[in-house]
Amino acid sequence: MNDTDTSTGNENEAAPAARATDAGTAATASGASGATDASDAPGDRRRWFALAIVMTAAFMDLVDVTIVNIAIPSIREDAGASWSQIQWITAGYALAFAAGLITGGRLGDIHGRKRLFLIGIGGFTVASALCGFAVNPDMLVASRILQGGMAAMMVPQVLSIVHATFPAHERGKVFGLFGAIVGLGAVSGPLLGALLTEWNLFGLEWRPIFLINLPVGIAGLILGSRFITESKAPKALKLDLVGVVLVTLGLLMLLYPLTRGRELGWPAWGFVSMAGALGVFAALVAYERRKGARDGSPLIELSLFRVRSFAAGVAVQTVFGIGLGVFFLVWTLYMQTGLGWSPLKAGLTGVPFSISVSVAAGMSVQKLTPRFGRKVLQAGALTMTVGVLLYIWESERYGLGIAPWQMALPLVVMGAGMGLIFAPLTDAVLSEVPREHAGSASGLINTVQQMGNALGLGLVAVVFFGEIGDRLAPAEVGPTFVNAFQHALGWVALVMFGIFLLMFALPKRSAQHMEGAEDFPEVTSFEGPEREKEGAFAG
Repeated sequence: MNDTDTSTGNENEAAPAARATDAGTAATASGASGATDASDAPGDRRRWFALAIVMTAAFMDLVDVTIVNIAIPSIREDAGASWSQIQWITAGYALAFAAGLITGGRLGDIHGRKRLFLIGIGGFTVASALCGFAVNPDMLVASRILQGGMAAMMVPQVLSIVHATFPAHERGKVFGLFGAIVGLGAVSGPLLGALLTEWNLFGLEWRPIFLINLPVGIAGLILGSRFITESKAPKALKLDLVGVVLVTLGLLMLLYPLTRGRELGWPAWGFVSMAGALGVFAALVAYERRKGARDGSPLIELSLFRVRSFAAGVAVQTVFGIGLGVFFLVWTLYMQTGLGWSPLKAGLTGVPFSISVSVAAGMSVQKLTPRFGRKVLQAGALTMTVGVLLYIWESERYGLGIAPWQMALPLVVMGAGMGLIFAPLTDAVLSEVPREHAGSASGLINTVQQMGNALGLGLVAVVFFGEIGDRLAPAEVGPTFVNAFQHALGWVALVMFGIFLLMFALPKRSAQHMEGAEDFPEVTSFEGPEREKEGAFAG
């Protein structure tokens, strides 16, 4: 098994699972193909210690996202956060992570992956402490944004360090382990968050979900400084900080009015800001074109959008991120605030979903995609659409009396659809991209998915909270939240069907599957064996 199929074949849960993929894709985006040849790495035990450290960091990042999702209602109740602040606790992290992902990878190539990893894990630990000891919701939001920025420094180094540390013949085993860690994080995150919230350790309510990162981060910092070997890319791309600023500014001008607009009565400045965001994005395109012509190191390689499958794939990833951002937040609020379930009950309810995603992802990469190509992705989109519609029907039928076992069927169907999409999607999008741009394309794909996720979290104010009045009597909370959940899921179903239509622009089959399957029987991704020779790690 090579590095491409393992890095794509072990996605295990929706938005959080994509975070693990970002470690590899950002490594590619930052020039991982130029990393030091791992075949020269010393064959001692130090590299396995280094592997354990970077895997622990990736696990910590993944679990942090899922833990926060399950604890959101408790944070709102204990900290007195408004609905818009609740959105920013999640969206702020996603936005900061997305904006810094490519830059974090490039900084590692320029200044050293070990150095940036240690800065990232140290900063992530400090930010976790600030989250845990936040004195008000505004401080929590700011600390979460810092946490996302530090994750953008830490996560891209993970697979770059693996690539620089392990020879090619060992990477299949390493990435198999990485996939297992991803699966463990996807399942254990919600349960760990639920337990920490319900236990109310030392009367700290939800705060241990962040404070648990402190001993892990400190240990990673100390051990990483000792066991990780420094590596740099022999020829790294330059930074594009202006591009990062323009992307972040444009998204803020779009997201802030979306999240605050309902609370403030949709003021005129909000619409002006959202319209102005279009101007900022236009300025970004113009600047990136000049940047690419001047030094060949733009944040966004605009020439990639001339590739029809890539342009469509970016649209799919963005829209997919929007759908996931909407679903996971409203799902948590529906179960805990609408139905009045405990965090533990809500966390256990999601286990069939996680298992279904994992099983379907493995099947799609190993068995289905090599044989049926694009049809697998489209089947996944339609399957997820059916699962969402089934969930709406179940919610309407059983109302406030719905039980976890009655949610199992729609969640399993949705998870199967999501697994069929997640595992092979990035490879399908990259299949027609020139190899010299594979790194930039791969990083950009996962960046736009994270940005889509942040946008989806912002749209929750419109599709979910827009259905809820400002002041509800206790007896009205349950029915109102159930109705709002059904309304939001209707939009998610439309999004998934839209993804199905967009997928017609993807190639039917990759050249690898049509021509080289018999020569490379173990290769199950769209990218082909050449990617391993280049040392590229695409999602």
